[in-house]
Amino acid sequence: MILGRGSSPRGLFLKLPAPQIVEMAALARFDFVVVDLEHSALTDADCISLLRVARLAGIPALVRLPSVDRGAINRYLEEGAVGIQLASVTRVDEVVALRAATRMAPSGRRSVSTTNAMSLFGALSLADYVSVAADSPPILVVQIETAHTVDPVASIIGAGADVVFIGSVDLTVSLDFDANEIRERERAIREAAVGEGALLGGMAGADTAWDYTIVGSDLSVLQTALRSVTRV
Repeated sequence: MILGRGSSPRGLFLKLPAPQIVEMAALARFDFVVVDLEHSALTDADCISLLRVARLAGIPALVRLPSVDRGAINRYLEEGAVGIQLASVTRVDEVVALRAATRMAPSGRRSVSTTNAMSLFGALSLADYVSVAADSPPILVVQIETAHTVDPVASIIGAGADVVFIGSVDLTVSLDFDANEIRERERAIREAAVGEGALLGGMAGADTAWDYTIVGSDLSVLQTALRSVTRV
């Protein structure tokens, strides 16, 4: 488990199809990585490869998705993803669908196979595999990043979110760069998260102490390093 109130784990978005970056993140003692399938050109095969390396390197990996895709989610969980981060959530039914896609029956609709990495390719019995999955359910991270949501934020979180990630960039654009409105919206989201017992997540550098922090991406870290060398 990478989460816990007050533990402040730090993670990195992965946007490049480079397994070496996963290994370097593990060596640099990042707490987790997030394979970003929302803002990158990564393919399904790239994602599977990065998850495999993360599992072998011993660093927890989540996957960020733009929408709920049951088949893709199942493949990623079978390869070792410890959670799913869902972008731009505005409705309760999105969280309900996400939760169902990540849980096996009777708690959800996730399909079951024992020919995958997490079942040790059949070395685990079906009963043991299902039991392990039930005892360690995937982490569900929902991004709230719009000026308004269709359903109340508290209801969205209460539908099953473990972490509420405030998407500061999209929120800033959604509120037309109005600093006061941005602060008020973030305050309301934080209050809703606390009220529902969820952890708070966001990007490093904000004025808020997060329970789940993304420090940047492989691309942003590389860009910073390149500029430091050329002094641009």
